[in-house]
Parts: sequence; C-alpha cells; structure tokens
Amino acid sequence: MSYQLRMIKIYFTTVLILLVHHSFAQPGGDILKGAMGRLGQSGGGGGNDTIGFEHRDDAKDSFTLTYRNLDSIRSIKPVTDINDFYTYFPVPISLQHLGNTGNAGYSLLYAPIAKAGWDAGFHAYDTYKFTLENTRFYKTTKPFTQFNYQLATGQEQVIKVLHTQNPLPNLNFGFEYRLINAPGFFITQNTNHNNYRLFSNFQGVRKRYAAYFVLMSNSINSSENGGIKNDSFLTSPNFTKPFSIPVKLGEAPLDPPNPFKTTVNTGNKYKEFTFFLRQYYDLGKKDSIIVNDSTTDYLFYSKLRFQHTLTYSSSSFRFRDAAPDSALYQRWYDTTLNKRDTITVIDSWKVISNDFSLLSFPDTKNSGQYILAGARLENIKGSFSTGSKSFYNIVLHGEYRNKTRNKLWDIIAKGDFYLNGLNSGDYSAFGTLSRVLNKKLGNITLLFSNVNRSPSFIFNRQSSFNFGNNTSYNKENIITLKASAENPYINLYATNYFITNYAYYKNYYQTEQYSKVINILQLTAAKKFKLTKRWYWYSEFTFQPTDAAAPIRVPLIFTRNRIAYENVLYKNLNLSAGIEFRYYTPYKGYDYSPLMGQFVPQDSITIRNKPDVSAFVHVRIKSFIAYIRGENLNTFSFTSGLTNNNIGIPQYLYPGFIFRFGIQWNFVN
Repeated sequence: MSYQLRMIKIYFTTVLILLVHHSFAQPGGDILKGAMGRLGQSGGGGGNDTIGFEHRDDAKDSFTLTYRNLDSIRSIKPVTDINDFYTYFPVPISLQHLGNTGNAGYSLLYAPIAKAGWDAGFHAYDTYKFTLENTRFYKTTKPFTQFNYQLATGQEQVIKVLHTQNPLPNLNFGFEYRLINAPGFFITQNTNHNNYRLFSNFQGVRKRYAAYFVLMSNSINSSENGGIKNDSFLTSPNFTKPFSIPVKLGEAPLDPPNPFKTTVNTGNKYKEFTFFLRQYYDLGKKDSIIVNDSTTDYLFYSKLRFQHTLTYSSSSFRFRDAAPDSALYQRWYDTTLNKRDTITVIDSWKVISNDFSLLSFPDTKNSGQYILAGARLENIKGSFSTGSKSFYNIVLHGEYRNKTRNKLWDIIAKGDFYLNGLNSGDYSAFGTLSRVLNKKLGNITLLFSNVNRSPSFIFNRQSSFNFGNNTSYNKENIITLKASAENPYINLYATNYFITNYAYYKNYYQTEQYSKVINILQLTAAKKFKLTKRWYWYSEFTFQPTDAAAPIRVPLIFTRNRIAYENVLYKNLNLSAGIEFRYYTPYKGYDYSPLMGQFVPQDSITIRNKPDVSAFVHVRIKSFIAYIRGENLNTFSFTSGLTNNNIGIPQYLYPGFIFRFGIQWNFVN
C-alpha cells in the first residue's frame, strides 16, 4: 500500500512540474512569469508590494491570412469550405484527359489561348503547372504552413506543401511544392510532375519602395501509350487486367506499375524555369501617425511610380520514344525509321523580358485609381533540330484602372501592341466594368477582349515539331464578350467567342488554318439549392452550341451536380457527405497526337459516356481536413468487366472504381 501511495505522489508531482513548465512555454506563460517575478520582489527593499498582472493583447494572439495575385489590388482570404473536393485536387472537373491523373488533357468548357506575342504552343499540360498568374503573395500575422497529402487506388499520390511568414510587418516570403505521381492502370501511362515556387514581397518602412520576387519551376513527365490497340481486348478473357492490354506506343514492362519508377522512356518531358523580379519607387505625399513614444506608422500617398519588371524564363519541350514502332510512325507521322532508331524531338527556349512602366495616381487618397504607360523589350532565343536562332519583340502597353473609394465600381482598360520583332502587329485590348449593387443582388460585370496573335511557334516551319508543314499562317483574331451576375441567389454567366484564322493540328502532324469565323456561345448557371434543413444541392449547368463544321470540339451541354448532407457535429466537426456527378452530351471529341502533344479533331468516333459518379465524405476539425471518395461508381458491374469504363479520348479509357483518401492540415506557429 505504501508503495502505491509513493507512486501516486510521484505521478502527481510529475504532472504538476509539467503543467508549470507548460505554462512558462506557452504565450500565456509570460503572464504567469511576470506575476511570479513581481511577487518574488514584493518583500525586497524598494520593490512594489502590489501584485501586477499583464494585460492580454488579443491582437497579438489573433491570426489573419490574406493574399493578392500579381497585378491585382484585391485582398483575398483563402477558401475554408470543405464541400468542394476540387478545392484540394489539382485537376479541374471539366478536364478531359487520357485516363490517368497527370496525362495530357483539355477543358470541356472551351476557352481559347488568348495571349498575344510569343508562345511555344504546348498547352496539353497547362493544368499541372505553376504560373505567375496563379502566384499568391501573402500577408500573415503568424507563420503559416499547409500540408496536403492524397493517396488513391493505383498508388497515385499528390503531395503539396505551402509555407509563408512575415518576419517583419513589411516583408513576407514563402514557398510551395507539389508532387503529382500516378503510375497509371495501363502500360506506359505513368506520370510524375514536380512543381516548386519561392515567392516574396517587400515594402519599405516609409512605403516608397516595394519589390515582388518569384522563383518557379515546372517539371512535367508523362509517358504516352497511344491508346489501346483494339477495343475488342476489353472483353477478351486473355486480358483480365488493364495492365495486360496491348497499347500502341511503349514497350510492355516486366513489372506492374510502381510509383518509385518515374522514368519516361516513351513520352513527353517538359521543363520550365522562371525568375521574376518587380521593383518600384514612388513619389508623392508622405504622412505619419504616432502610435506611442517609440512607434510611428508611416503613411505615403503615391502620385508617380517608376516600375521595372525583369523576367527570365527557360523552357524545354521534348518527346522521346526509345523503342518506336516503325509502322505506326509511318502511318501517323509519314516518317520512315530503321528498326533500332530512337525518336527524340526537342524545342528549347530562353526569354529575357525587361519592362519599364510609369504609373500616375490622379486621386491621392485612392491607390486603386491609376494610369499606366510602359514599354517592354523581349529577347528570345530558340534551339531546334536545325540550329539556334534569336528573336526579339518591342511592346508598348498601357492601362487605366479605377476602383472607386466606395468600392462599388471597378473599371479596367488595358492593351498591348507589338511594335516590332517576331510578333510584330500582334495586339490585345481588354476592358471590364464591374458594379456592386448590394448584398442581396450582388455584383454585375461586363467584359470585352480582342486579341490579334501570331499562331504559336509550333506551327512555324523552324520548329523541330514541324514535320513538312511549310505554310505560313495569318494571325488569329479572338473577340470575347462576357457578362456575369453573381449574387447569393444564383450566378449567371454569358460568354461569346468570335475566332478568325484558327490554327490547329489535323491527322496527327499536319497543320491547318480555318479561315471562317467560329462562333462559340457559352451560357452558364450555378446555384445552391436548400433541399431540407441539412441537405443541399449544388448545380452547375453550361450550354455551349458551336458550328459543327468548325475544328473546335466541345459537348453541347456540360453539367456538374452535388447533393450533400452538411452539418456541424460536436461543435467542432464540420461534415459534408453525399454524391457528385458530371455529365456531358455526346460529341465527336478530339483525338490525340502523342509526339506533337496536341489534340486533333476527328469525325469518326462519337464519345457517349455515362455520367461520372462519385460518393464523398469531407470533414474538418478546426485546422484539420480529411476526405474520402469513391470515384467512377458508374463502372460498377458484376458481369461486364472493363466495358463500362468511360472514354476520355478515342481508345484512351478512364479507370474503373477508384478509392481516394486525403488530408489537409494547417499549422499556425
């Protein structure tokens, strides 16, 4: 009995010591230490005999995190909702791809490449890239770290890490890293994408000087199998597993898919690196607010800004086939090969851009109103199979922006004109008018855009990917008209594209230009319906009629719907669980040219898919989020085997049932 008492005393003594130590280690422990220190001095000579208590600074313990995109004046808080899975998943639901996460894809909701000037022309993997446009510059009161991990059937993994902090109130820095690794279900289908981004923004104490910095890299690795050799293999008893079905490109490996084998023997390897630095210095009116005897908050009202932007980028686009099928390359690309030939095709680029701009601020108290005028010099060097060549562009650009002080009106008008060089005569004109009505009616936006652009360089006869196409093409012209109304009741969008001289690939390697005007109308409605107290229906519907003779292929109707039970349990557990599906009407979808990395129109196969159905459970407990999903429930069958699989691209199949599990954990230090 005495032994038990001694153990109990030791236990409670240990707990007491740990509690005291913990109180000193936590922020609140400073209060305890301060009070105990003054209590220890109360009996000493000259000391204060009263016990003092420190006042708790609630602002010091609070946490706020906001970000801005490049060239934006809007401060945004990160999304914390858990009902939409595609907040965490890097592949948008509208993407139609080759069947494996990370493979080439295009959007079922058409959006043109509306960028004037130089463009390499490889966009099948844009979804998986970090860009300057989607870079976020953060401001945080405490160091913030976000960790995402996702695991799915087939050993697919997605890892993402974000960290940002403000070591000084006027300095923020951080980094992002993302890995997409998916071995795939069919032969030669594995993907391995690595992206990283370092970013920082700084503003001087007196708010005259500021700088934005980005260091970014995208490494895209995707094997290509050309699709299965014959649809009849799906029902053949000799091929009971997808990995055993013969494909058109790539040698059949001896071992099943393995996430640690990331080599691409047959496929595309794209690499991009970007260095970005923007600096500016302001002239204007200075002011200050004295906070206390030791702290002064400096204010500055800009009148004139001198801005310089330096961008350096390098990129390499490579296709390689270590063991090509000579008959297939003869049929698809009209290329004769020897039995032991290895196909390697590369375009490499280096671009240095120097931009000098002046900004004038007419309203001293409104930094959201300014007039910008600038000039940019682009030095471009390309390396091809025929050698290297240097180009340049001289670009003039201007912008007017006015976000009124009452934050009701937002006007943007800007344009670029390529005065001389490789893309001489290209231009872009862009304008938006936005008005906030009220909380009930939301806001409305009108948009106009006109882009006159040179066809991407892959259409140029100097490109390594040009297999005998010697035609020079006229400039593409893209006019966009858009209107939107967003409010708590419903979101409505109407977009009309008018495209002239559309350049595209056909028959795997041949290039063509469609001289007639292509008219594409998109009407979209999105609404959240409350079915019962806890059940909700999220519906998105897009109607997009197109000219059947045009080389742009999209379904007439695309819809996404989620029916979810949403509730807060045990005060801290946020729950969203239900079913989700996407559906699109039959259409003659694109074929795919693996070597070119381009989607090409075809007229022989109509894609008629069943709805893609998923079931999900998403939960959030404070800063921790977890989700599980069962995807492609539409493929479930006791008798039909793989024949229920939907088609992504003709002879490229989506996998069967996929179980997906993931977490997202936020840490505030």
